[in-house]
Amino acid sequence: MTQIFNFSAGPAVLPKEVLRQAAADMLDWHGSGMSVMEMSHRGPEFISIYKQAEADLRELLAVPANYKILFMQGGGLGQNAIVPLNLLGRVREPATIDFVHTGSWSGKSIKEAARYANVNVAASSQAEGFTRVPPQGEWKLTDGAAYLHVCTNETIDGVEYDFVPEPADGVPLVADMSSHILSRRIDVSKYGVIFAGAQKNIGPAGLTLVIVREDLLEHALAICPSAFHWKTVAEHESMFNTPPTYAIYIAGLVFAHLKAQGGVAAMEQRNIEKARLLYAALDADDFYRNRVAPENRSRMNVPFYLRDESLNEQFLAGAKARGLLQLKGHKSVGGMRASIYNAMPIEGVQALVDYLNEFAGR
Repeated sequence: MTQIFNFSAGPAVLPKEVLRQAAADMLDWHGSGMSVMEMSHRGPEFISIYKQAEADLRELLAVPANYKILFMQGGGLGQNAIVPLNLLGRVREPATIDFVHTGSWSGKSIKEAARYANVNVAASSQAEGFTRVPPQGEWKLTDGAAYLHVCTNETIDGVEYDFVPEPADGVPLVADMSSHILSRRIDVSKYGVIFAGAQKNIGPAGLTLVIVREDLLEHALAICPSAFHWKTVAEHESMFNTPPTYAIYIAGLVFAHLKAQGGVAAMEQRNIEKARLLYAALDADDFYRNRVAPENRSRMNVPFYLRDESLNEQFLAGAKARGLLQLKGHKSVGGMRASIYNAMPIEGVQALVDYLNEFAGR
């Protein structure tokens, strides 16, 4: 059977070791006689799963003690609504939220936030086709903004921040890290809020992680639903509303797997190696093009285009025949995209590189 490598942007590939463990536990978790999907979220069995997952994530990211980790339902798009509902109460109306527009996902965030407050696009690379992160010297920030929102890795456009933004004095920094969390070391203390949909580097769709500094739990708008109120969720240790229990269980297995692999620092080195290998093949000549400025090229999501786009379908058919799946680019930008998350082994990237070279006639 052909070896399969799944380059989907999400829901994405999971470590084989995690899938094998989940399969072994499917009918009977640790002698309980129950599948995790059958457990009460308030029972001792699931609470032990949740607490271990929370502890392992805190260790992996070195999350300071004054931050809460929340396991919430939904995905990144949902959290784009939940963030303003939780933070706009910290400033008087009319509130303004600062955004940096670097691609499709920050664009979605801007559109959602505009339902609740004034939006200031402090900087944008839209006119350049989202090929870079605007240097902070170009940003026009708002004094007294409710918060500054950035998407530190644009899944669709393949743009990744190469620096930590600095908001105006006293303004919290909010970061959507959905598609590169746990792929590189970060200093959590520099952010007020970090959120991430699980379906890239963590686990199944339906789970969103929120890491929030404790002083930011007190500023929700009165209209914020209780199930989305970060303070309420924190006080009930993510059990106020029935959480996505199986997704949390899989996330916990992924966290344990990452620890066994050497943690985030070790994963970062592997991801650097994988990205260098792939970008070198794309840059070898002009048969393929990646349009992103080299300093802002994503290590996780690599969009590229064939010089002759009439060959796109032939390229995808040949890739599929070789077990290289889900390489078609997002419908909004076209071309191709290879997502090489933590769970993508370097063998998969090498197989793609070999095919790129073969198809280009190198």
